[in-house]
Amino acid sequence: MKKLFRVALVAGCMLLAGSFAKAQSKIGYIAFDELISGMPEAKTVNTQLQTYQKQFTDQMQTMYTELQNKGQAYEKNRASMTDAARTAAETELQDLNKRLQDYQNNSQQQVQAKSQELSKPIFEKARTAVTAVAKEKGYTYVIDSSQTSLIVSPAGDNLMAPVKLKLGLK
Repeated sequence: MKKLFRVALVAGCMLLAGSFAKAQSKIGYIAFDELISGMPEAKTVNTQLQTYQKQFTDQMQTMYTELQNKGQAYEKNRASMTDAARTAAETELQDLNKRLQDYQNNSQQQVQAKSQELSKPIFEKARTAVTAVAKEKGYTYVIDSSQTSLIVSPAGDNLMAPVKLKLGLK
């Protein structure tokens, strides 16, 4: 009888501890990408980024046009070229093509770095607002629903409206 009482007491304590731990963990969610795209600063960053990217696009277009023109001239004059001239022209075309590819890769990296640089303050502002709202409402965890597909999610745990209010967005 004493053993049965101890087992029941331990089981009751475990149930009580489990429900207590569960009560302390409150989980909310927010579509962080949607929040960021709705901020007015995001439009400014996109405009700045497009302007920055256009510089690279224009230069790549110039390089591509040069490659195309030299390729057409090579094809046109190929039959009448000497072996040495043909080899030199082919080497030049390969070099231009490689420079174009290298420039494209380099420009993509620079645009991505600029994007991260310009976006960092917006992400920090949004993250601060989400953290403040989560703290005010007692949420222990906030999940980014734009990165994770939520199967079941109560509307009360969606923090989009209070965070938008905190940021002054509609």
